[in-house]
Amino acid sequence: MSDLTIRRATVADVLLLTKLGITTFVHAFAAYNTEEDMDLYVAAEMGVEKITAELADTGNIFFLVFDDTEAVGYAKVRDTQTPEELGGYLALEIERIYILHTAQNKRVGSTLMQYCLDYARDRKYTLIWLGVWEHNHGAIRFYERWGFSLFGSHPFILGKDHQTDVLMKKEIDS
Repeated sequence: MSDLTIRRATVADVLLLTKLGITTFVHAFAAYNTEEDMDLYVAAEMGVEKITAELADTGNIFFLVFDDTEAVGYAKVRDTQTPEELGGYLALEIERIYILHTAQNKRVGSTLMQYCLDYARDRKYTLIWLGVWEHNHGAIRFYERWGFSLFGSHPFILGKDHQTDVLMKKEIDS
């Protein structure tokens, strides 16, 4: 495997983030959803304007991961929304970990996860959490291997389809 590097994304990376986001999301979920629902979601949530606005919001941080010089994925963390069940914790959400399918099984996800955990620890967060589609069993197993445990669920609307994300959390070691 080549050298993996991670850096914080800036507004100059908006086209790259948009492309990575759409490519990874469609590859992962198109087979399980209607084309109409996928198109509606991508148009509303993954366009350049939306990603630009997310980058401008100081509560959002994007980390790009590179295999040599090729961008192969990104993570987005935020501290702007904490579920009621996590009251009392200084919590950071991993809102997205998106890895190109060609880079999966190359420890890219693990490298990015460790980076997010280190980021949270360095900034004194006491808990990290995420939501994952209830039928994404591979991702759920990945998070469980990292010590995440289930603590609830919330609705996720993909286009017009009402789905459920399970919520998972992990306390941060100090």
